[in-house]
Amino acid sequence: MSYFVYILASKQKGTLYTGSTNNIARRVSEHKEGVAPGFTKTYAVTRLVLVEQYRTYAEAAQREKRIKKWPRRFKLNLIEASNPEWRDLYGDLNS
Repeated sequence: MSYFVYILASKQKGTLYTGSTNNIARRVSEHKEGVAPGFTKTYAVTRLVLVEQYRTYAEAAQREKRIKKWPRRFKLNLIEASNPEWRDLYGDLNS
């Protein structure tokens, strides 16, 4: 089983949300559909702009916590290093 750390954005350089899951397609779909009330639904944070894959839950959880503590500029740099156009990567998940 794989675990994923991901960052969602409302738009390019917009509001950011960092999370982790063991089923990235399902989880991002839930964010996009606004299934659960919360931060991503309130602020329309639905664009998947970064995905990192890990072998263990512990690795993913540690990475998620580390990213959440980073200043915003560090998160923007992380996204732009692998996705400079801020493309929604959701369509690539099942490819």
